[in-house]
Amino acid sequence: MVGPEIKELIQLFAKLPGLGPRSGRRAALHLIKNKEKIMQPLVQSIATAAEKVVTCPTCGSLDTQMPCALCSDPQRNISIICVIEDVADLWAMERAVIFKGLYHVVGGTLSALDGIGPDELNISKLVQRASDSKVQEIILALSATVDGQTTAHYIANCLAQSNVTITAIANGVPVGGELDYLDDGTLATALNSRRPLAHEK
Repeated sequence: MVGPEIKELIQLFAKLPGLGPRSGRRAALHLIKNKEKIMQPLVQSIATAAEKVVTCPTCGSLDTQMPCALCSDPQRNISIICVIEDVADLWAMERAVIFKGLYHVVGGTLSALDGIGPDELNISKLVQRASDSKVQEIILALSATVDGQTTAHYIANCLAQSNVTITAIANGVPVGGELDYLDDGTLATALNSRRPLAHEK
């Protein structure tokens, strides 16, 4: 029905989160029908992002500068670090405008089934950051899933020797919920109701 170039475009769109083959076809068709207004600027934007976007060596976020804009912002509260799983969670927190500290992206959760262990996550860098005398509190804002809570307890144990207060977000996040899908009010309640997290001794 279509040439290989269009077919490949549809297949690539179908791989994006929230899209499938039907949505991929609609997106591809919309771009093709709007080459000058949408497709060409999108191609340029993607090329620029691919060239310039880097991972922040400090917090693990994505930006076009190192350190990222958040880590470089003198207005941020450097005494508090909020630990999240993914950059999407960081964007959700910033969208809600409820947190003025720094972040640390661990890059996922521990999962034996998926072969994801501590070495695959950005945890050792967090332990290094926690050793800074300026850091007073670390908030574990991981998803309320089994893997998320397992990861939170593992991180808490790794930070047990650090001279910081370890808290975790509480009310507002449903069991099985992921931060990126929460509304701003629920996210704000969860952050403001954080609680101390006990660790193994």
